Amino acid sequence: MDDLSAGHCVPCEGGQPPLTEPEIEKHLKQVTEWSLNEDKTTISRRFQFKSFQKTIFFINAIAWIANQEGHHPTLEAGYDYCLVKYTTHAVKGLSKNDFICAAKIDALL
Repeated sequence: MDDLSAGHCVPCEGGQPPLTEPEIEKHLKQVTEWSLNEDKTTISRRFQFKSFQKTIFFINAIAWIANQEGHHPTLEAGYDYCLVKYTTHAVKGLSKNDFICAAKIDALL
């Protein structure tokens, strides 16, 4: 199994199919804390923190990863949490890029 956290995102311009269900299941085994939505187009994970400052530090680290990889999540944040969601709009579903970024975020902790 390839190490997703060591991978790098590839540009995705569309015209490619989203990952298949077996491919999604394979990648989910490396990012076990992430949840797959019902229609299998988005993965998400909620992170809890002890303060607003720690939440913001985490968000800034995510922003750095997103800009390095050229693949950006949807974020929702509050005082002590950050909800991170990944999907690949160009393929209208999940791509390997979503899982690479999820693994890199997991490695922050």
